[in-house]
Amino acid sequence: MGISLKGRDFLTLKDFTKEEIVYMIDLAARLKDMKKKGILTKDALAGKNVVLIFEKTSTRTRCSFEVAAHDLGMEVTYLDPAGSQIGKKESIADTARVLGRMYDGIEYRGFEQTIVEDLAKYADVPVWNGLTNEYHPTQMLADLLTIREQLGSLEGINLTYMGDARYNMGNSLMIACAKMGMNFTALAPKRYFPDEALIKQCEEYAKESGATLRFTEDVNEGSKNADVIYTDVWVSMGEPESVWAERIKDLTPYRVTMDVMKNAKDSAIFLHCLPSYHDHKTIIGKQVGEKFGMSELEVTDEVFESDYSRVFDEAENRMHTIKAMMAATMGAFENE
Repeated sequence: MGISLKGRDFLTLKDFTKEEIVYMIDLAARLKDMKKKGILTKDALAGKNVVLIFEKTSTRTRCSFEVAAHDLGMEVTYLDPAGSQIGKKESIADTARVLGRMYDGIEYRGFEQTIVEDLAKYADVPVWNGLTNEYHPTQMLADLLTIREQLGSLEGINLTYMGDARYNMGNSLMIACAKMGMNFTALAPKRYFPDEALIKQCEEYAKESGATLRFTEDVNEGSKNADVIYTDVWVSMGEPESVWAERIKDLTPYRVTMDVMKNAKDSAIFLHCLPSYHDHKTIIGKQVGEKFGMSELEVTDEVFESDYSRVFDEAENRMHTIKAMMAATMGAFENE
């Protein structure tokens, strides 16, 4: 019997087997090819409705979900931070039970993982995690598809994450690598390493997949022979500006530079989930740059704009993989 994810929630890759993750990546690749060829998929989920709850705004995640949903024939309701009473005037449980009777799928992007888990607990439709403080699983599918497209495979790939590895991106990349047989390195000051309990959980995944997990403060050691160098902004959404000074002091030695990329494999690629502060062309980038006398933060503009960079392939793949994830959990294409 083939893999079926119909009716499943998508909260973290911890909930899925390697085979199920590959199934979604394969489906994404197929749907991407169909879109490039102009083959329409509007009959796949025609008549369905989904709601997108965004307590944290986003360009890529919103656009990816909306375009993907429309491509599959669905209608979309978008609720911004001011457009929902979730957790304010109405409990998570009550919100879930109301929306679950009106919609065929619910996306949540916001704060604690417990919120999206409660939505999933009380809604009788698939619930999808668009980002929480702890996990970012839709980004992982896009990253895995991008890596496979660019490097030809996933197993045995050496991925190094540079920067603050304690939150959603570091956590999720470690989980993804451990599940898929990829070698994960967290390259950061020791106090920015992932949570020890999560590390132990990922070590169990790694035993099964053949992956390795490594944690180092040595930039030369951590980036040597990497196939993928990955970074993210140093201050997460929702954190106060007061943490900038501390993060800049601690993490500037872990900026992705051309020296880092040249220390990796000749075929290495650079990935970033975006947005990125690699110049002064954003309000925040300009403000932080002027305050701290820096022209670039987590990655140099030279690397961001270089041939190593695949960040826009990665950004596009958010839409294709989100489309596949929604289709899979809503039962489309199962019998094809």
